[in-house]
Amino acid sequence: MEIKILGTGCPSCRALEDAAGKAVKEMELDAHITKVEDMAEILNYGIMTTPALVVDGKIVLKGRVASVEEIKKLLK
Repeated sequence: MEIKILGTGCPSCRALEDAAGKAVKEMELDAHITKVEDMAEILNYGIMTTPALVVDGKIVLKGRVASVEEIKKLLK
């Protein structure tokens, strides 16, 4: 599973990255999490508000931070 956190490094972006990492660890998933901070690449996803969560190329969350439990539901 490929997970990308789209964001410029703001506190919300870091919080989403932390929550996603915890969700992956708690679910014991074989996943690779990468942080995308390049605005050109973020805009390629059509994202205008960050943070955003992309799972296997699909945008599953944008414009807010999700809880660990919510991310777990999105990853199922």
